Amino acid sequence: MSLHPQARAFLQQMEAIDAPELHTVAVDVARTMYDKGAEQVRGEPPTPFAIDTLQIPGPAGALESWLYRPEDTPDLPLLVFFHGGGFTIGSLQSHDAVCRHLCVEAGCLVLSVDYRLGPEHRYPAAVDDAWAATRWALANAAAIGADPQRIGVGGDSAGGNLAAVVCLQAREAGLDDLVLQLLIYPATDMSREHPSHSKFASGYRLTRELIDWFYDNYVAPGADIHEWRASPINAASHRGLPPAFVLSAGFDPLQDENKAYALKLEADGVPVTYRHYGDMFHGFITMPGVLDRAREALAESAEALRGAFFCREPQ
Repeated sequence: MSLHPQARAFLQQMEAIDAPELHTVAVDVARTMYDKGAEQVRGEPPTPFAIDTLQIPGPAGALESWLYRPEDTPDLPLLVFFHGGGFTIGSLQSHDAVCRHLCVEAGCLVLSVDYRLGPEHRYPAAVDDAWAATRWALANAAAIGADPQRIGVGGDSAGGNLAAVVCLQAREAGLDDLVLQLLIYPATDMSREHPSHSKFASGYRLTRELIDWFYDNYVAPGADIHEWRASPINAASHRGLPPAFVLSAGFDPLQDENKAYALKLEADGVPVTYRHYGDMFHGFITMPGVLDRAREALAESAEALRGAFFCREPQ
């Protein structure tokens, strides 16, 4: 399959601008560049009923989070969302459009969590924050207008990694409250040994050099990248995890590990819906203002949320 014409035009436009690559500038500069870029491609996302700022207790201080509310009614389903950005960049602002779409189109609360980033806070700081935020959401659902029986976790790229890890941690802790894991081109294997890492090493935004920079910022030298909290594909078992919606992109170094994770979940009896956007590149879902396929992927993700939240058998 070839690149979608809109995707090709976008990549050509980025090449013509000739902006410095993220891994070649200081981390704070890269973060600003990423957030500004996200603003330019977000389009005009739908407007939720309300967006509130919360301070959630974390292991090293409060975690600022944005709570998106689709309507002013109690007992709404809730998605705890973790943004992408290679554990190094990305923010509540960079994924604001994604959260707005999911909130309004799925009719659910979305709690977007601003977890700690590397290199200031290395692995497992992000994991610890994601787990703390999820446990807080489970314990305080009623207080924020959520239904404790309808809570899911999700994220894209690095955030997809955190969502997958949180599901494993919940199972290890004996918690079976989560009803869905929404995994948008998730990073599931930090080894970078899958063939797609070589096939799409350059030319499609998420390059080999950028991935190496992300992981070098996230994981301290000598840390075990194969441990399941870093690479959830390596968990001894995935049995008993909540159903998964896994989305991947064709021109993406992560696509092989995305499919491998979906297959591993299925092999362990986890219900999986796998959707592959073969004509897109990594990160496309944050670009609904310039890519029709981003809007389609957001709508399909929202449909998966609705299916998990509103079509469940009574407990």
